[in-house]
Amino acid sequence: MSPLLILCIAFVVLTVIGVPLFAAVGLTTALALFLIDIPYTLMAQTGYSSLTPFPLLTIPLFVLAGRLMEVGGMATRMIGIATNLVGAYRGSMGLVTVFACMLFAALSGSGPATTAAIGSVTVPAMKKEGYDVPFAASITASAGALGSLIPPSNLMIIYGLVSETSIPRLFLAGIVPGIVVTLLLMLTTYIIARKRGYGGDGAAFSWGPFLRACWDGKWSIGAPVLILGGIYGGIFTPTEAAGVAVFYALFVGLVVYRELTLAKLIEALKFTALLTGILILITPTLAFGQLTAFYDIPTAVQNGITALTENRVLVLLLIGVFYIFIGTFMESLAQIVLFTAVFLPLATSLGIDPVMFGIFTVITCEIGFLTPPLGANLTVAARISGISIERISVAVLPFIGAYIIGMLILILVPDLTTFLPDLIYGPSR
Repeated sequence: MSPLLILCIAFVVLTVIGVPLFAAVGLTTALALFLIDIPYTLMAQTGYSSLTPFPLLTIPLFVLAGRLMEVGGMATRMIGIATNLVGAYRGSMGLVTVFACMLFAALSGSGPATTAAIGSVTVPAMKKEGYDVPFAASITASAGALGSLIPPSNLMIIYGLVSETSIPRLFLAGIVPGIVVTLLLMLTTYIIARKRGYGGDGAAFSWGPFLRACWDGKWSIGAPVLILGGIYGGIFTPTEAAGVAVFYALFVGLVVYRELTLAKLIEALKFTALLTGILILITPTLAFGQLTAFYDIPTAVQNGITALTENRVLVLLLIGVFYIFIGTFMESLAQIVLFTAVFLPLATSLGIDPVMFGIFTVITCEIGFLTPPLGANLTVAARISGISIERISVAVLPFIGAYIIGMLILILVPDLTTFLPDLIYGPSR
């Protein structure tokens, strides 16, 4: 039996019987080392080197900053701005949820964190307005996934480290696709809300309340301006920007809004520790990724797919289908680390920009946030709304369709991702 087939069977069996993902990948990697007689010290060496890159600090710092901004009052003021901007349209609170998630995504870098921050306020509000609870929860889950597409993004940071792609370029590349997907989600929300008769009873838009909400939330608006402006202006690196974001959130929460207490600070630290504990996946998945070269997996995948087609669009569609399927049961971080080494060489051989492929990868991972049984955003939304994941999984299907449309637009118009990075930093090639 082929060693590669043995490894595939071992990984699938370990995953199916419920072994934690980091252990399943670790055991499969150990088996791979045994089969080709490579010392097990490779695991230890990779474990050390995988956690030493300075940019990895960006992930817990952005998660902490986002949580501090939530409990410190900044998220509430962002929702106030979104509410006054949207006005009394059909599905207005649903539209507010999507728009507020887009704003908060520019602070947190995490899909589940964005879902928790905005959904904890807007889901109860939608319930009061008579929204069907699964629909309200599905809006929050799907819009929360924008936290991984709109910069800063934890998944972009991991992709940048694994593929050795510029993280600032990736951040810039996510802006336009992020706006496109936001508009698609808002359109989906409006169509369903109009059909069911949700919302539309509040005050119509007027400049006075909107400007007052903007003034009240000026410190909230200032956060993404400071973070992203500092990165693109060359003032600080993404990692330094994350540190600045934490101190900014502390200052605003403690001094300006005075809503950040010691108990909330401790809770934010616990939340950050739990959410970033997933970084334990990096060590075994990176070691396994290095072994793909020994087993010549990238070449085998490239030959297999190009034997079917060399059309760039069809190849991306095939990869997208694979990523979406894998995302139903694999964490996005592990998915990026494991399969970037497999598919990126194929993508670049077809002339696909690594930055564009990174944004494409992130969008497919976002769909994974919304598909059971794993579905991180579905889990968060279920806790907030108090209903089962099964009910949300059905209600979220139209929004998954919106993400798939966004992915297709990205495939057909790749310049949407490369336009801003090339404009600011010059062509990458």
